[in-house]
Amino acid sequence: MLSKLIQCVLALGLWLGGAAAAVAEDDPHAAVFAESQYPSAVQCASCHPKVFWEWAVSNHAYASISPMFHKFEQAISDLASGTIGTFCVRCHAQIGTQMAEPREAPLWERSPISREGITCVTCHRVSAQFGKVNGERHVEPGDINKPIYNTGVGQAYAEVAGKSAEYGVSLSPGQPGTPMHAAPIKFEQISKSEFCVSCHQVAVHPGIKLEVVWDQYRGAPAAKEGISCQACHMGKVPGEPLGYETWPIAVVNGQTVGDPGQRHSNHMMFGPGYPIAHPGIFPFNPRAQRWGIETWLKFDYRQPWGDPAWEDKVEKGEIKAEFPAEWAARADREEARYVISLNEKLLNDKKRSRIEVMENSMKIDGPFFKDEPKVGTKLKLHYLLTNVDKGHNLPSGSLGAQPELWFNVALIDPDGQRVWESGYVDSNGDMADIHSLDVAAGKVPYDSQLFNLQTKFLTTNVKGTDREMYLPVNFDFDQLPHIRPPGVPTTVLNHPPFIRMEGRSLPPLASRKIKYSIPASALAKPGKYKLQSRMRSRAEPIYFMKFVGATVDMEQSINEWMIDIHPQAAEFEVK
Repeated sequence: MLSKLIQCVLALGLWLGGAAAAVAEDDPHAAVFAESQYPSAVQCASCHPKVFWEWAVSNHAYASISPMFHKFEQAISDLASGTIGTFCVRCHAQIGTQMAEPREAPLWERSPISREGITCVTCHRVSAQFGKVNGERHVEPGDINKPIYNTGVGQAYAEVAGKSAEYGVSLSPGQPGTPMHAAPIKFEQISKSEFCVSCHQVAVHPGIKLEVVWDQYRGAPAAKEGISCQACHMGKVPGEPLGYETWPIAVVNGQTVGDPGQRHSNHMMFGPGYPIAHPGIFPFNPRAQRWGIETWLKFDYRQPWGDPAWEDKVEKGEIKAEFPAEWAARADREEARYVISLNEKLLNDKKRSRIEVMENSMKIDGPFFKDEPKVGTKLKLHYLLTNVDKGHNLPSGSLGAQPELWFNVALIDPDGQRVWESGYVDSNGDMADIHSLDVAAGKVPYDSQLFNLQTKFLTTNVKGTDREMYLPVNFDFDQLPHIRPPGVPTTVLNHPPFIRMEGRSLPPLASRKIKYSIPASALAKPGKYKLQSRMRSRAEPIYFMKFVGATVDMEQSINEWMIDIHPQAAEFEVK
């Protein structure tokens, strides 16, 4: 096992070295990258490859890449007349914010370390315990040779440092060998749930708690039992506190360091989120750094560019194809396609872990019938949804416009025809609720029995009663929306003036009935009927993506990543 591991790591080291050389040759930011006081994850990968590739496809690595984040952040900044400042980017691109990069800077103008989002040093160079929220903490600057902060002091570190020439490591600038950090410093908070608070408990200026994971966790059974966030999100089973994998702490130039049976924390950070960026840009792949972000965005990955068989036909003139100047060379297109194929394998792992974490978080029982099903008679039934997660609500994370979690159930008659359904989607992929553009246009009927756990903002407007809104902004109330602290303390009103949250999520270990009433017209004939059901999950509503100006490719990708959770079918006889 270890010999195979060493072979893999040796190959990876050569590969990373070649990728780094390509970066140095082609990346205009190479000098900044080399001299940065915030080391790149690529530098850490040479000794910690397993952690690196887990992180490379994680939501942490995606934080500053996410096109949806940038669209949303720019939209709300415009609506708020710039008053939110660096409120969002100081979590999503903390290093870049700490380096005083402009909030509005596009990815291709940011430093490489900023594009890594929540990278290695974002957590492992935090030396002080911070109990504040909204990204209020400090990352210690320093080159790769400075110490890192971790759960322990690195029991095997002294051996490597004491034999630096034998291991081929460099402990100071200018010394030959692979650069290595100084002795780890034990930082107790990094293994506790409190460490996650800084970026996973967020309150926007009016007093709305936009992200409430910490609030939910500290009142949940998991907190009372001493189960940390890390136990579920970095363990060996996605979403379950069932222990950790084992793996050596490091592989230094082909030599295994430390006990192979020691605990390994999975840095994929299991969760329901998923990426919709161009697959050449994300996952974070050192080999992809040969091309800049603007160049990658011109590579049409949905076409078979770079596929050898397709390229042969183009070369023979059997297929007409035009390419931008940056991708005029077939060799470049084939290399780019190879990088994308590697990234797609990582994305498939990500999707599997996402399905697993969602299925492990809930249980669905049913259907349960109120009366015996009969022809020409209304049929009342229910399912029972239980949140089996001890840590937080279902769903949790960022509330308001997202995430979406809804139940879809359809009745199939004896002839195989779908005669009734709830939880269906419109032509855009949105649920048929009041936000559906097709419902508003009369193209799709309103789904009056929709079961949706998506939390909504409620705002008071000039016309009508409280209204569900995409953002906590009273567009009717203010000619110039301006996100600012309220004049009346929220503690007096128990919510910000004119804004409330309509929470629909399910608390830990709680259950809720999903009730339906199927009309008599759907049970028109005797025979065997089938109820097909599934819980569906998506990170963003399409109507909200359109609201912030998302591209068509972004909308397509968000729907492609939509998953079905606990799909099942139940047959029953109608007499």
